[in-house]
Order: sequence, then C-alpha cells, then structure tokens
Amino acid sequence: MIPVTEFRQFSEQQPAFRVLKPWWDVFTDYLSVAMLMIGVFGCTLQVMQDKIICLPKRVQPAQNHSSLLNVSQAVASTTPLPPPKPSPANPITVEMKGLKTDLDLQQYSFINQMCYERALHWYAKYFPYLVLIHTLVFMLCSNFWFKFPGSSSKIEHFISILGKCFDSPWTTRALSEVSGEDSEEKDNRKNNMNRSNTIQSGPEGSLVNSQSLKSIPEKFVVDKSTAGALDKKEGEQAKALFEKVKKFRLHVEEGDILYAMYVRQTVLKVIKFLIIIAYNSALVSKVQFTVDCNVDIQDMTGYKNFSCNHTMAHLFSKLSFCYLCFVSIYGLTCLYTLYWLFYRSLREYSFEYVRQETGIDDIPDVKNDFAFMLHMIDQYDPLYSKRFAVFLSEVSENKLKQLNLNNEWTPDKLRQKLQTNAHNRLELPLIMLSGLPDTVFEITELQSLKLEIIKNVMIPATIAQLDNLQELSLHQCSVKIHSAALSFLKENLKVLSVKFDDMRELPPWMYGLRNLEELYLVGSLSHDISKNVTLESLRDLKSLKILSIKSNVSKIPQAVVDVSSHLQKMCIHNDGTKLVMLNNLKKMTNLTELELVHCDLERIPHAVFSLLSLQELDLKENNLKSIEEIVSFQHLRKLTVLKLWHNSITYIPEHIKKLTSLERLSFSHNKIEVLPSHLFLCNKIRYLDLSYNDIRFIPPEIGVLQSLQYFSITCNKVESLPDELYFCKKLKTLKIGKNSLSVLSPKIGNLLFLSYLDVKGNHFEILPPELGDCRALKRAGLVVEDALFETLPSDVREQMKTE
Repeated sequence: MIPVTEFRQFSEQQPAFRVLKPWWDVFTDYLSVAMLMIGVFGCTLQVMQDKIICLPKRVQPAQNHSSLLNVSQAVASTTPLPPPKPSPANPITVEMKGLKTDLDLQQYSFINQMCYERALHWYAKYFPYLVLIHTLVFMLCSNFWFKFPGSSSKIEHFISILGKCFDSPWTTRALSEVSGEDSEEKDNRKNNMNRSNTIQSGPEGSLVNSQSLKSIPEKFVVDKSTAGALDKKEGEQAKALFEKVKKFRLHVEEGDILYAMYVRQTVLKVIKFLIIIAYNSALVSKVQFTVDCNVDIQDMTGYKNFSCNHTMAHLFSKLSFCYLCFVSIYGLTCLYTLYWLFYRSLREYSFEYVRQETGIDDIPDVKNDFAFMLHMIDQYDPLYSKRFAVFLSEVSENKLKQLNLNNEWTPDKLRQKLQTNAHNRLELPLIMLSGLPDTVFEITELQSLKLEIIKNVMIPATIAQLDNLQELSLHQCSVKIHSAALSFLKENLKVLSVKFDDMRELPPWMYGLRNLEELYLVGSLSHDISKNVTLESLRDLKSLKILSIKSNVSKIPQAVVDVSSHLQKMCIHNDGTKLVMLNNLKKMTNLTELELVHCDLERIPHAVFSLLSLQELDLKENNLKSIEEIVSFQHLRKLTVLKLWHNSITYIPEHIKKLTSLERLSFSHNKIEVLPSHLFLCNKIRYLDLSYNDIRFIPPEIGVLQSLQYFSITCNKVESLPDELYFCKKLKTLKIGKNSLSVLSPKIGNLLFLSYLDVKGNHFEILPPELGDCRALKRAGLVVEDALFETLPSDVREQMKTE
C-alpha cells in the first residue's frame, strides 16, 4: 500500500505559502486528495487481487455425421458411468462435480493473462493509473508557481516581509493609535484635510505649501507619554522593514510573471478538465462485468472461446462515476477562478479602504505582481494587507524615524550641545540628523536653532514652547512648517539664515515673517533671479533691517529695492560674478552699511555717493585699481568706516584728506607703494590697516592721529619707523611684522596702552628694555621670536609673563 504522504512533494513545501492560496485553491487541493485516493485505491486493487477470471466457452454441436460421431464419443467419454451400488464392505462417497475441462492451473493462468491483454478494454485496465496521473498533474499545476525559480523567489521574499510586517510592534502601534481616535475626530478628518489646503489663502498670503500639513497629520505627532512603548531594537527592525518594502516594491512592480504563471496554470487545468470529462464520459461504459474472449490458443488449451469475469468492473464503474463527479466540481472551480482572474483588474491594487479606515492618506496604490499578491492575500485574510500597508506609507515611516530620533536625542543630551553664537545667543546646532527631534522644543531657554544638512524637517506647532527663540538657521535643509508654528515665527523670529544648493530649498513661508529683522541667504541663484516670483514677496518683510545675499546675482533684484525704505544694512557677496546696474542703490536712502564683496567692480559705483546715511562701506575683493572717485565721499558726512582691502589699488589720492569723518580705514592687500601725507589729515582715524602692500616709508605726519588705536603695516618693505608714531598715545595694537626693520625705538615705551605688538619677521637683534613701560603688554600679546624675547631684561620678561 502506498501512503498518501509520499505525494506531499507535489504540493506546497512551506506552510507559510498558505496565505497565497485562496479558498478555491484550498478546495481543489482537497478534491485532488480525494481523486488521489481513488487512484491509489484502484492501483492497490490491481496489484493485490486477480484482475480477470476466464472459463472455456462450450460450442453448440454441428449437424453432420462426423460431428455427431465426435460428439457421441465425447459424450461417451464425458458421460459418467452409473455409480456402483454401495455395499457394507465398500462404502462410496458421492462428490459434486461440474463440467470438466481437463485444464490445469497454469493453463487457466495463461488464459486469464491472454484474455486480460486481448479482450479487456484499455480503459477498464488502466483506469486507476489514469486517475493517479491526472491527479498528480492537477497537483503539479496548482503548485507550480510556488516551485518555479523565477516566481518562487519573489513569493518567498514577499511572505518573509509580510510575516515580519504583520508581527511588527510598529504595525500594532500605528493601527492602535488610529483605532484609538475619537469617533468625532474620524468624522472630521476629511474636513480637516480639505481645509489644510486653504489655511494659507487668508490675508497673510500663500505661506505654507499644501504638502506641509499633509505630510505629517496631527495624529502622527509623536506622543511623549508613549515614546517608550517601542524600544530601540524594535525601532531599528521596523526601520529596516521600511527599506526592505521599498526595495521589494521597486523590484516586483517591474513585471507580472506571477500573474501570468497563475493564469497559465489555471487555463491548463481547465483544458485538462475538459479532456478528462470528454473521454471519461465516452469510455466509462466500457467497464463491463463479463467479457467474451476469443483468442487462438486452441493448440495449447484445446479451447478458443472463453467467457471472462472482470472481478473489479463493478467497483471501477462506481469509482469512475465518483471520479467524474470530483473532476466536474474541480473543473467548475477552475472556471470560477478564470472568471475571477479576468473579471477583476488584478494587476492593480488600491488601498482606498485602508486609507479611509486609518486616515493615512499617503499609502500608494501598487501594480503588477505586487498588486496580484495582495489580491491573493485578501482572499486569505484582508488584515494582512491592512497591516502591510503601514510600511508603504511615508507618513508612517517619518513617524517611526521621529520616534527613534526622540529616543536617541533626549533633552539632557541636547542641552550638552548648547553654545553661544556670534550674536551672543544661546544656540543649539544639529547637523546631519534624519529629522528634527521633538525633544528640541522642551529646551525652553533656547534662543537660536541651527539645522544643517537635515532632510524633510517638519517644524510642528510645539515650537511655540520656545518663548526665547529669536534666530533660526537652515543650512541645506528641506523644511515644512505647521500653520500654528508659522504664526509663532511671524511674531517671534528676528533672524533667519538659509543656506541652499537648490532654490527649491528656499522655504516659501519665509516671505511672510513680518517681524523678521535679519535675513541671510547663501546659495547659487540664477542670473535672472530678479525675475523670480518668490523674491517679490520680500516687500512683506516690513521689519527687515539687514539683508545679506551670498550668491551670483548679476544685478540687485527689484524685490530688494522694495524693502529699501527700512533696510539699514545690505551685503552682497557675489563670488566673482560681475555686478552691474547699481542705480537701484540710490533708492536705499536709509542704508547705513553696504558691503559689495567679490563683485568684480572696477570703479567705485557712483550710486554709492547718493547714500547720505551711509556709515560703513566695504568693497572687499573687487578689481579696483584707481579710486579717484573717493573725493565724492566728502558728501557722505556720516561715513566712518571705509574698507577697500583685497583689491589692486596702486596709490591713494590726495582727496582722501576731505574724508574727515573716517574712523576706520583699511587698504590692506593692495599694491600701494607710497603713503600720501594728506592721509593723516583724517585725524579721527582710530583704525588704520595698511598691511600686505609695497610701502617703504611711513610719513612723520602719522603723529597727527592722536585717536589711533590700531595700526598695521605687516608684510610691507618698511625699513624704519618715524618717532612721531609714538606720539599716538592711545595705540593698543601695533603690527609691524614681516618688514625690513632693524631697530625698534626706545620711545615705544610711551605707548602705555599697548596690549598687542607684532615685530616678528624683521631684522631686530635686540628689543628695547623700555617695552617694560608698556604695562598692558603681556607675553601672549607680544609676537616675536623666542630668541629675541630673551634679549629683554629678566624683570621685563617676568613682568610680561605675569597675568
């Protein structure tokens, strides 16, 4: 007897595959087992019992004489004699006998075999084997897509991911939060989502893009009370699952091999069903109980005609009818499967019902093999698709990242990173994180928040907890903001710095920050940036006082001119791009500080001379060679700081004497060879930087600068210093290093306030002891060679070393 378990190899090998077997596949599997039992039972009977039993068939006697003679002789030979009468001495036992054939057992076996092969219909002989073969083919067809390499690998991968998604604590948490919402919230969710697109359309203008509120719904803001429900390990596992699902979806949606194979194997089963029904219905009547056998074996047995009995005909007849019933039901089920395959669009799958039920609106629809497998899963249990959909949602992934981020960056850890920035504000710098931790908004003392290289930053409404926040820096960050957070920033934010690689990183909501006072933009802009619609909104920045643009603009945008009425400081760092059409500067009547750095300017722009309120002018790193126009600065009565450093200026015109209001003047990193004595008629100068030029001589008129506190001639060719320099009693910083000086005058002791002295890189052999009179000068403020420092008296050295 062959056990049915031996045929398991033809069915599925992994129990997990059952989730891809709809009810009709399970039903046909049971039908296959029933048909397999019929085939196995029939085959067993064929082996264990006699197949056919035959007896010679008597022929009617002929009418001729010879035949009568033979028959009489045969009768005489076969007619039994009268039995002898019994006697007491010789008792006789009577034996019942039929017709004698004079055939032995071997002859009967031979006759049975010959008649089985020659007379019995082939259908009656091979019926159980046919049933067995057909059933095995059905079973192979039903499970072939589980075995074929091109499809089985996808199925195994899908089942593996599906099981992990189903059992993941993150799935349970995400769905439980949705199911835990109040019914009123569920009813109002759609209205809220529709309103989110119109929040910005009020009088404030279009400030928040439509995706900002959709990307992270309110229910997906991480609840601090449940933040510990998911430990770090489970969070990392869920994060890995999101990546696996993304890659698997990308791979599986490319083709439809699973759908094609399932359709083909179903069509093959239907064709086989029709063939089986056709020939079985026609041949089932050939299974007969009695069979006439006519074989020419008279020489061996003495008989030619036989009457045979097919011992299993009655049973096979019943089994065949039963088998036909099973096959009919099997075939009808396959026809229903075909109807299901072609009636519905199985290569597209919509999560609409999941989106409506959970409120997670960004779950995408899928297609091809991915969609087909989800349709099959729904026939097993729709809950699998619902739980799997959580890992297709970008909202869910962002929430998980946020939760992991909050667990990693605790408030105590964030407080350790606090530091004071250049604006003397308490700043928290966050660099290259996966998002913005919600724990940031628990640090209420925070004044400045600096975010660098953080993608998909979402600023929630909880930013309103930061009452002291005044400054925000966004460096290469993609930022979205909640409407409530935007309202808070409009009222409180004073300084905004944005560094970007792509103009799309410029937050559109920044143009509505009505209380913003300082705006710093750093990034590559197109040359026709002035035509960009977004910059036109700068006119809404009513409180803007400082604007800095570090980019590659070719002209001052009109949008900047729109804020000129209240703009006090403007900086343009142009990275070498030539800045032309500067007439718009004339409209900035209230401008007090102007920086035009690296703008490839060859002359001082004439529009600058119209800025009567200008106090500071910086023309660093341009291409200035001649500054004859400097005479026009005499009209700028408030100009106190002039920086013409890092240019190609070869001389200073005498007209500079008319700039009597100057207090800070920088000509460093130029090509100046001669200092005009008229320069020192600007007697209010407190800061004078002439370093990195070709100056050989310092005029004695320098002594006129009684307010001078900073003087630098580093890296020139000066051979001697005039004694008049030491008349500048207020001098605190003196830089004379890298020149050709050989003697330092003892009169340096007159500089009682000197705290920084650089003499390194000259030809000094000894330092004057009078340096000891400079009580403010300490060793840290004296830049000199160690050997030269040792030339000072020991008491002077000790004095300088003491703090």
